[in-house]
Amino acid sequence: MAIDKEAIKEHVRGILVALGDDPDREGLKETPDRVARMYEEVFEGMNYSNHEIAQKFSKTFEDDLSVKDHKDMVIVKDIDIFSYCEHHMALMYDMKVSVAYLPKDKVLGLSKIARICDMVGKRLQLQERIGSDIAEIIMEVSGSEDVAVYIEGCHSCMSARGIKKQNAKTVTTTLRGAFDTDSTLKWHFMMQAGK
Repeated sequence: MAIDKEAIKEHVRGILVALGDDPDREGLKETPDRVARMYEEVFEGMNYSNHEIAQKFSKTFEDDLSVKDHKDMVIVKDIDIFSYCEHHMALMYDMKVSVAYLPKDKVLGLSKIARICDMVGKRLQLQERIGSDIAEIIMEVSGSEDVAVYIEGCHSCMSARGIKKQNAKTVTTTLRGAFDTDSTLKWHFMMQAGK
């Protein structure tokens, strides 16, 4: 389903009126259009299922690999992303994602891991679901059941409103396969991903 920019413009204009402002004044005339274009960009991931994201970023390398019989961990850490909380549509920011997997017959292009994280963040989300979605997509692309995702981030629904705790960070871990069952592997991942 494509993002309906015209509906967004109409509703943003209505919000401006509901806030008691004049959407026709100089500073706000183009705001509905700017917000609609911004939403089209920052919510791009809503246009794709996890399977479609996996297909979009499925570049792998299979030739000349000697990892088939080994349990070597690949980890890409501190991938910057942002997202929007589905409860308040508030920004989740300063998010750092670390992704690890154990290759099984092939390895992923490293930039594809970052692109997967970025696209998953471009949805109305929960931080917990971001980790699960990334893990599901990495599992599909890599063919490996052994995937781990560590995310640390700040939530403006906690820092800018309500409780207003500016220094609070949320940490989530998603562990699949051997990362969930092998305590040594889990420890190695957490030592690399965590601070």
